Amino acid sequence: MIQNNLSGLAHLIVSEGLLTEEKVIEARSNADNEKLKLLDWLVSANWINPTEIAKLQSIAFGNPYFDLSSIDVSNIPEDIVDLKLLKKHRAIPLYKRGSRLFVGLTDATNLKTLEELRFQTGMSIEAVLVESNKLDTVIEKLIEAKENEAFADMDDGDLDNIDLDAVDEDQADQHQDEGGDADDAPVVKFVKKMLVDAIRKGASDLHFEPYEKKYRVRFRIDGMLHEIASPPMQLSSRISARLKVISGLDISERRVPQDGRVKLKISKTKSIDFRVNTLPTLYGEKIVMRILDPTSAMLGVDALGFEQKQKEDFMHAISKPQGMVLVTGPTGSGKTVTLYTGVNILNDEYKNISTAEDPVEINLHGVNQVNVNIKAGLTFASALRAFLRQDPDIVLVGEIRDLETAEIAIKASQTGHLVLSTLHTNSAPETLTRLVNMGVAPFNIATTVNLVVAQRLARRLCEHCKKASDLPEEALLKEGFKQEELPDLTIFEPVGCDKCTMGYKGRVGIFQVMPLSDSTGRIIMEGGNAIDIADQAKKEDIPDLRRSGLNKIKIGLTSLAEINRVTQD
Repeated sequence: MIQNNLSGLAHLIVSEGLLTEEKVIEARSNADNEKLKLLDWLVSANWINPTEIAKLQSIAFGNPYFDLSSIDVSNIPEDIVDLKLLKKHRAIPLYKRGSRLFVGLTDATNLKTLEELRFQTGMSIEAVLVESNKLDTVIEKLIEAKENEAFADMDDGDLDNIDLDAVDEDQADQHQDEGGDADDAPVVKFVKKMLVDAIRKGASDLHFEPYEKKYRVRFRIDGMLHEIASPPMQLSSRISARLKVISGLDISERRVPQDGRVKLKISKTKSIDFRVNTLPTLYGEKIVMRILDPTSAMLGVDALGFEQKQKEDFMHAISKPQGMVLVTGPTGSGKTVTLYTGVNILNDEYKNISTAEDPVEINLHGVNQVNVNIKAGLTFASALRAFLRQDPDIVLVGEIRDLETAEIAIKASQTGHLVLSTLHTNSAPETLTRLVNMGVAPFNIATTVNLVVAQRLARRLCEHCKKASDLPEEALLKEGFKQEELPDLTIFEPVGCDKCTMGYKGRVGIFQVMPLSDSTGRIIMEGGNAIDIADQAKKEDIPDLRRSGLNKIKIGLTSLAEINRVTQD
């Protein structure tokens, strides 16, 4: 017999046999002590499965159940209800129909919340049951979206609300007092404005460059550098000093390059990291700042730009328990994002994942990341050896630079580990011959490498202003299109508008994804060269970078000029 003082959700939990009456009373006491609602405490303590209790309430109280993992956050009508109120009551508007507002919440008996929402909105409130853990995720995304929106609308008068801190606080403290002239207000404000403008414009890098008669600031946007500002030459040393102070660098040392990091705090919950490098030049120190965007690895495999067959090959390769997946391309071609997208897909509580990078650019929860430090003796090879004594499942090596690293990676992939890494070559076939030239035994390459991905990043045409271009058939055939493609082919070119940069906005990946077949392995073991491997790839209908680029042109994603810029015939 259930006690009379158990009602609502507590009564339902006991009557359905999810927990005993004694357990519910204990949980309610613990929740009161921690100032939590009963259901929140039960879920956080893993006493109840959030999906199970949501569906149970739906049946018991007659409210519909909704899976929040399928919702698009941008479509949530959050402007109807104050976000602070939503976070307080842990309820979220899902959609509205006439004068009715459908609200997702975790406790159908929470009548107080429904009444308060009804009062604030003046609408009829319909309760929809959702899982507690998924509700928290959606509310966090909503809050982050609001902060990003506020950041985009920020004007120069709001710069004082932004904090800049060196990531290495000990080093920052050591040199902070040496800032001197760097702490004057105009320079401080100028530096903040440059960092904020770079993020607003979607830049990947900032270049602060002193010359004999000019000082300029350039942003790399969608892979191309654009001059943004040209402050007075006399501010050159002050700007450099200010950048070094906030990055935790030694401002008295101007003769050798230095590396540092700085964190831009936009709000209590939002911050962005920059990697900073200084280089002594004839007329002062050139400083380059790389914006480190952790969300780039969270976009998912579909956002990379793979064609369907390429995506299937990539997913199949990273799902194998052992072997090697190699990504190749020049600096700035998106190799790290591709590798980390794979790591993010594989990252769960059942796998031990370790990475060695120079330096770590994207921080991922649940992944053991190591910064290579050559001066201290922590090389890719020594980090990889240490990983193999740490019972790993998946290992990411930032770059295979020498035979020692290559051999350890090969051995790791032969002994039950999945190894992900990068090389600097121009195409997938050249990657395999590069390993041979390093001194790796051809048999080991043929038997351990699962997949090679060569990639480039091409600028994506702006959807708002791109226009069709009229090119003669002879020119299109010369560029590599096939005769049968021409009748339905429409090629677009950039124009330029206030929503883009020179007709482009964003970038898209161009890939050559080459699984290693038995025939390709035989070519490697017989001493074949990159041309032989490329010919075999053609026989297996594996498109090269040029062909993949032409496919992107066919669907209107980029221009012929852009593909000519990033690929070779």
